[in-house]
Amino acid sequence: QVQLVESGGGLVQPGGSLRLSCAASGGPFRLNVMGWYRQAPGNERELVASITSGGSPYYADSAKGRFTISREYAKNTVYLQMNSLKSEDTAVYYCNLYMFPNHYWGQGTQVTVSS
Repeated sequence: QVQLVESGGGLVQPGGSLRLSCAASGGPFRLNVMGWYRQAPGNERELVASITSGGSPYYADSAKGRFTISREYAKNTVYLQMNSLKSEDTAVYYCNLYMFPNHYWGQGTQVTVSS
């Protein structure tokens, strides 16, 4: 059974940085896409960034130039380095693993950007 465990959320001041981690277990993992979504109160869940098993990244416009997604294949882990954080980045961030035809989700980690 696939499980995703996230870590790294917290409270940070505007302009600060955080790194989120998501470790996947319960493989084996064949071709897949891992990504980060976020959901702020009153908003729909939205894709922030994703990366294929081949290492190709995708970024939402809101993340371009500030966030970097990466994978550590030996640990089945995906990271989201978030720099220059803004108050509008405040949300619960969810790790996602898409392995056709299923989506798997982590429990979510809170990121709060506030002075």
